[in-house]
Amino acid sequence: MNIGAFNINDTLPDIDRPHAIIVLRPWIDVGNIGTLALSRIERHLKSEEIGRLTAPGTFYDFTRYRPRSYFNEGIRQVNVPNTTIRCSTVNNSPSLITIHLLEPHLYGEEFTDSVIELIKWFNVERYCLIGGMYDMVPHTRPIIVSGLGNGGTVKEEQLKMGVQQSTYEGPTTITYLVSQEAERMGIETRTFVAHLPQYLDIEDDFVGTAKLVEILCNLYELPEHLVDKQKGLDQYAKLQDTIATTEGMPELMGKLEERYDNSLTDESNSPIQLSPDIEDFLKEFGEDI
Repeated sequence: MNIGAFNINDTLPDIDRPHAIIVLRPWIDVGNIGTLALSRIERHLKSEEIGRLTAPGTFYDFTRYRPRSYFNEGIRQVNVPNTTIRCSTVNNSPSLITIHLLEPHLYGEEFTDSVIELIKWFNVERYCLIGGMYDMVPHTRPIIVSGLGNGGTVKEEQLKMGVQQSTYEGPTTITYLVSQEAERMGIETRTFVAHLPQYLDIEDDFVGTAKLVEILCNLYELPEHLVDKQKGLDQYAKLQDTIATTEGMPELMGKLEERYDNSLTDESNSPIQLSPDIEDFLKEFGEDI
């Protein structure tokens, strides 16, 4: 069946009081942490794909999102970038509809209208966006998560999980119109964004991934063993020698740590002045990881 621009399976699992969890690539998925976290939850719950865009080329420029070729049992196949929808059922809990949104290049309003149609059709009770952004934070401190939300027990949830109220203003994505429309329709909304060290620029950041998995486990009473913190700690530990022996980095780390610690007591976060050498290092550091 067709719902907006999406093709949804004719046969669906039993869906009860669904919550939608969304990750948006590439805009707010630095370190792939939203994708990795959501995929980990999907594997645990044995989710199944229930839909995708009928004609992804309507919204995507395939010279920017490149199709990928691969071999399957000796036969070459092509994977075309798309937005995919999966569904998981959780005993005595809301069903989870997980959506891997690929940000559109074209016809953004039509794209967001189709996502809103999906939410209406499935009678979604909560719309939750997870992801990551770069920030001037040190890798030697716990990951900060900021967020917004409305409805339900959002304030209690944020307090329990240590989520800071987001104050971000600036460039954004057309798909945020979905959150606005969800609120207007009386649907609960949640946003959880992990702040990652800007100077690392790791392709797959496992510390940030573990933090988002922890958030989702708290929200949906999923088992704690899904949160693999050690993998991220090992990843960051391997970077420590490089950071410690790079000229100017120990001083920068000290400033970042001071700024981080001050932010916890609501003191001023003044901009950090970087030398040209350190700025060049920060740009190149992630390429060597």
